[in-house]
Amino acid sequence: MKVPIQSILTPVRNHALAGIRRKGKFSPSLIQRSFKHDSQGLTDIAAEDNDFILSILQASPSVRDSRSYLSSFAPPPSSTNDIPPPGSTSSETQRKEENQLVNSLLNPIIRRPALVKIQGPFTDAQLDSICRGMAYLQKLGLVSVIVVDRDDLPPNEPKDKFELQRQRAIVRHEVERVVHFLTRHRAIARPIFSTVARIHEVDQTDPDPKEKEKMKVVIEEEGLDHVRRAVQEGEIPVLLPVALDEGCKSTRIQSNKVLLALAKSMSTSTSTTTSSSTSTGNSNNHLTPLRLLIINKEGGIPSYARQGLPHLSINLSSEYTYINRTFQSDWKESHPTALANLNLANGCLEYMPKESSALIVSHRSPSSMIANLITNKPKHSASLPHSLLQGITRDTPTIIRKGLPVRVLRSMEEVNIPKLTNLLETSFKKKLNHEQFYGRLKNDLDFVIVVGDYAGAAIVTMEGRDNLPESKNKEPICYLDKFAVNPLHQGDGTVDFLWVALRDETYGLGLLDASNPSIGSLRGVGTGKDLVWRSRSDNPINKWYFERSNGFKTTIDGKWKVFWCDAEQRLKSLWREREFGGGRLVKVVEDEEKERVEWWEDQIGKIPSAWK
Repeated sequence: MKVPIQSILTPVRNHALAGIRRKGKFSPSLIQRSFKHDSQGLTDIAAEDNDFILSILQASPSVRDSRSYLSSFAPPPSSTNDIPPPGSTSSETQRKEENQLVNSLLNPIIRRPALVKIQGPFTDAQLDSICRGMAYLQKLGLVSVIVVDRDDLPPNEPKDKFELQRQRAIVRHEVERVVHFLTRHRAIARPIFSTVARIHEVDQTDPDPKEKEKMKVVIEEEGLDHVRRAVQEGEIPVLLPVALDEGCKSTRIQSNKVLLALAKSMSTSTSTTTSSSTSTGNSNNHLTPLRLLIINKEGGIPSYARQGLPHLSINLSSEYTYINRTFQSDWKESHPTALANLNLANGCLEYMPKESSALIVSHRSPSSMIANLITNKPKHSASLPHSLLQGITRDTPTIIRKGLPVRVLRSMEEVNIPKLTNLLETSFKKKLNHEQFYGRLKNDLDFVIVVGDYAGAAIVTMEGRDNLPESKNKEPICYLDKFAVNPLHQGDGTVDFLWVALRDETYGLGLLDASNPSIGSLRGVGTGKDLVWRSRSDNPINKWYFERSNGFKTTIDGKWKVFWCDAEQRLKSLWREREFGGGRLVKVVEDEEKERVEWWEDQIGKIPSAWK
């Protein structure tokens, strides 16, 4: 139900008139100016609130996404709410439950911090847009712990006294600007000019240089208390990138070092809740950061597979070294801080919870921060066909997760059968016929892709090798026999990491972007193969399969849908031949391919069930 704006403005107008009468200043022009000012203020607030709600709706969270968000920010359900009051109808009870869900989303009880790096310099308009996003996140329960950064300043302080003072004044003014724009958007911010970090002497005997770097800047309990108090009171702390050296002298340092020290100290802090939080009635504070946000002008991490456009998501456990190794020299000009930010994400996520993620986002995409908070997913799924990812630009954000290592196993001797069995039975909720299933894999297995310690697996076999017809066009069927992800890892990116690895080993093979760092992979070398699989017609996952396949066919009995992904290398050749040579579009199933699809259906239909 929409509330007329006049019903909101009339009380304000009457209040203004009463105040003017009391002061004895009752001129029509003064009344008009006062009313205009109040009405404009309320209109601006209403417009900002509408924009906030629209940003939530545009995130399009699934049921699983919403549950995940509410588990972190909503209060636990009260047992008394389960019993409706006497005389209440079912519709009233349902309406009350819906209101509680909306209230949990728009008025979260639990506050969780996020580490934020604002990597300027930004204009006033750009910084205003960024701070509006920070204010929206605060409304959703995510309190930003901001460290300002300036790319136009050198990483270390100069020796010249006057230049030193000038640079410090710039950084201090940057903190004041951030606080100003946050306040403009009704977000309570707290500038922290105190030095919260300390520089400790490094143990030069430590053989690990990375460990030296991590131990250099620390945040002790006394310094962390500034951040804790702000977060517990729902205020956004804005910090300077400074630290005290061994001589207790304040020194400007790289903001990445401050953020890394914050991630470690906030995640390992064991202090009890202070009296300030108790007095506000908020005992559900968590100081461990839930997100890392890096807001810059560069956008996401450039991808070797996307010709310099950003990665959609990064699995650090599998891709960190590979991205550093394939980072092209010309990207150092367009994305000079990309690898430093990737290293920062890698370091911070080591201390943060496993469900945490880092988001590297351009200042032009502030709405992506809200979508990331609610869904914890990239803007586009990385497992979608490249033809459906036309909206990727330089400003597309990159989401980074700790992830899990990916391995490609080529023989049953490498497979841990008990763990694979447990994964399949847990995922499909059925009992596996061990003897029949694994007996068939010994003869027909092509490879198994395993994510982590069997958090997910894709089993690919070669079918029809013994029944190849005399036609030269027939080849063994590259068949996706099982695709399973443990329910505990659904929604954390594992399914996308698994499908991307599957694509690179089958229908994407032979293309430059199929080169991947998975252990045991073909590194993109070879000829692509059509990937075929089937799913029951009533399987709810079929929508996901529709989006990733080139085509499908319902079997004659209507019980199954046969999906396939054509080899991309062959499709490109066919497209060039038909588009430019024949002057017509390529069909989903070409006339000469109909026999192929029928043969797939026939051979796959002969595969015995894997279940008891």
